[in-house]
Amino acid sequence: MDTYDIVILGAGAGAKMIWGSAGGRSVAVVEQARVGGECPFVACVPSKAMLRSARVWQATENPDWSTLFPERVPGSVAYQEAVRRRDRIVHGRDDSGSATALGATGATLLRGRGRVRGSGVLEVVGAASGATEIGFRDLVLNTGSEPVRPQIPGLDTIPVWTSDEALSTSDQPGSITVIGGGPVGCELAFLFAAFGSRVQLVQRNERLVPREEPEASATLADTLTGQGVTLHLKCQVARAEPHGSGGRLTLDDGRILDTDVVVLATGRRPRSADLGLDGLGVALESSGAVPVDPCGRVVGTENVWAVGDITGVAPFTHTAHYQGRVVAANLTGRPTEADYRAVPRAVYVSPALASVGHTVASARAAGLDPVVARSSIDQTVRAATEGADEGWLMLLADGDSGTLLGATAIGGHAEEWISEVSLAIRARIPVPVAADVVHPFPTFSEVLENPLRELAGKLAR
Repeated sequence: MDTYDIVILGAGAGAKMIWGSAGGRSVAVVEQARVGGECPFVACVPSKAMLRSARVWQATENPDWSTLFPERVPGSVAYQEAVRRRDRIVHGRDDSGSATALGATGATLLRGRGRVRGSGVLEVVGAASGATEIGFRDLVLNTGSEPVRPQIPGLDTIPVWTSDEALSTSDQPGSITVIGGGPVGCELAFLFAAFGSRVQLVQRNERLVPREEPEASATLADTLTGQGVTLHLKCQVARAEPHGSGGRLTLDDGRILDTDVVVLATGRRPRSADLGLDGLGVALESSGAVPVDPCGRVVGTENVWAVGDITGVAPFTHTAHYQGRVVAANLTGRPTEADYRAVPRAVYVSPALASVGHTVASARAAGLDPVVARSSIDQTVRAATEGADEGWLMLLADGDSGTLLGATAIGGHAEEWISEVSLAIRARIPVPVAADVVHPFPTFSEVLENPLRELAGKLAR
């Protein structure tokens, strides 16, 4: 039996931070799907590529640009062009380049499904090679997550896509019903509506992205309805049945929705089942997540680690990258702990929503009394030069420590400069110091200046 110093179960985003910095230790990576995980091929990258194409195509509708670019193709043509661009960017969902890069680090790639068979032993079952066992000194769990399929009577009888399928297909349905009003549901609804599909979105909560500020939810709702999306909030699908070539949905309030395709955006669960973790004494959380300590070590173990969605901590690709760096440091003898206070969040509709740290509600739930300051994107000169004046910023500060607690922003490419706030939160930079930062002119990041100065003044009283 071959034995490796480090075995990584799953080749998703966090793993590459480990296999490329193992410090001379032998590494094996076990993956049954694509090297690189879902993000580069069927999730983050293709969705952002499609959304960018939609924004470029829609710019020809804006009076500021229509006289410059009078030629406008139909939405169905634009959609197919966007699909071709998407597939070029994701290399046709071919992971051979990623596999080659992995091999160049000296790590061994084993194609197959892995399952723990005992202390220090992992079984790998490959489609072609059959079953084999390998030994490990340290095991890193990186199996990601999988879509949650709601228990709706009749759902199996109608056309249904997961978000992965929606971002892999070249089909453009005439009508789509998205179930779920979180970031993924909002992005998919925006995307298909932008290219002319008739889109409805069903959300069981009374507002979209309910963990964000209520103002953000309201602005996001306005953005989607402005694209022609019909929102059905505070309701659920009670049952589904075939109707024509698509399906008919009955909501719990009795309303009927006819649709060509249902797109599921009802969340994801950690992919932790049937990995043999009980043999290592690992007790899963009720969500299926593997509990980890700040170092990334699985609670109750000495040599088992976890990164990415399987941990249930801030399930974003950038979190997986961060956790991968933390675990890599610990595996190479550099004690390091993760700090999740300043992990940014984003919804890439147009204008985009970006946030970090606390909301007003979460701050108060934590026993804090946030000091709030606001500003509008149209106060920046860049808003005029870009012809994009939609959006706003809300900053929260802690009156006791004099540091920032959180931020929520919409518009002005906030997803690009929100990390300035992340740094201020992570480093506990005093608000007066953050207010003294000079931003280049003209940029959207200048929107930070007035509310920071306002907060500095309030905190000085």
